[in-house]
Amino acid sequence: MNFINTAIEGVFIIEPRIFTDERGYFFESYSKAAFDAAGLHYDFVQDNQSKSVYGTVRGLHFQKGEHAQAKLVRALEGAVLDVAVDLRRGSPTYGQYVAVELSAENNRQLLIPRGFAHGFSVLSQTAIFAYKCDNLYCKASEGGIRFDDPTLAIDWRVDMAKALTSEKDKRHPFLAEFESCF
Repeated sequence: MNFINTAIEGVFIIEPRIFTDERGYFFESYSKAAFDAAGLHYDFVQDNQSKSVYGTVRGLHFQKGEHAQAKLVRALEGAVLDVAVDLRRGSPTYGQYVAVELSAENNRQLLIPRGFAHGFSVLSQTAIFAYKCDNLYCKASEGGIRFDDPTLAIDWRVDMAKALTSEKDKRHPFLAEFESCF
C-alpha cells in the first residue's frame, strides 16, 4: 500500500498494490499491519455502504463527541468526488478541505481522521460507496456543515442546480455558524 500525504495533516490517499493477470486483479483493500507500519493506528468497527445516482451530493457529515469517527472510504462501483473538511478547533487548516476522485478504476481510498466533516458527489451514472468507521454510529451525535457553503467554495463537479441532496443536508449550518466540537 502506498500512503500519500495530502495538504491537510492526517488525511491520506491510499493506493493499493494491484496484481493483475489474464484472470483479472487482486489487491488488499485494508491491512492493519500496513496501516500500523505507516503509523496509522485505527480499530475499524463498522462498515457502511451506499448506492447513489449521478448528481447526488451527500454531506457534509460528522459524528461528534465520544462518537466521533475516523473513516476509510472508497468507491466500489463508479466514481465519486470525495471531500473531507477540517473542523478541528485550533488546526492550522481549519475550514480547509481535501477533494479526491475515488473510483472503481483507480481503486484509491481516502483516510479521514476524527474531527472532519465528510461528503461526496457522484460523478458516474451510479456509484456504490463503502466506508469503514472506527466508532459506531450514534444518531444523537450526528452533525453537519452545508455542502454548498460559499466560504468553502467546493466544486462538487456536478450541476448544483440539479444536484440531488437530502432535506437534512440543506438545513445544516454554514461553517461561519458552526461551533467546533472537536
